[in-house]
Amino acid sequence: QVQLVESGGGLVQTGGSLRLSCTVSGKIFSIDRMGWYRQAPGRSRELVASLSPSGRPNYTDSVKGRFTISTNDDKSTVYLQMNSLKSADTAVYYCQLLRLGGPVYWGPGTQVTVSS
Repeated sequence: QVQLVESGGGLVQTGGSLRLSCTVSGKIFSIDRMGWYRQAPGRSRELVASLSPSGRPNYTDSVKGRFTISTNDDKSTVYLQMNSLKSADTAVYYCQLLRLGGPVYWGPGTQVTVSS
């Protein structure tokens, strides 16, 4: 069983930075894709950044050049470095593990609030 737990959220001023971490417990396979999603109040959950099994990152347009997704060597921790934060980045951020042909795992989320 895979479990994900996010940390690192909080309150930050516009233009500031935060680094989110997602600790992954359980068996991790080389075919797993890791991702960060977010959900703002009244909006649907959206993909922010993902890392393919080969290590290729992908970002939604609104965060390109500001956010960076990365992992440690064994993929047991996934990071999201967020710079130049804007009020529009305020949301609950979720970590996801997508197993090719298999289940999807989610963390409980961490709140990020950007104040102007």
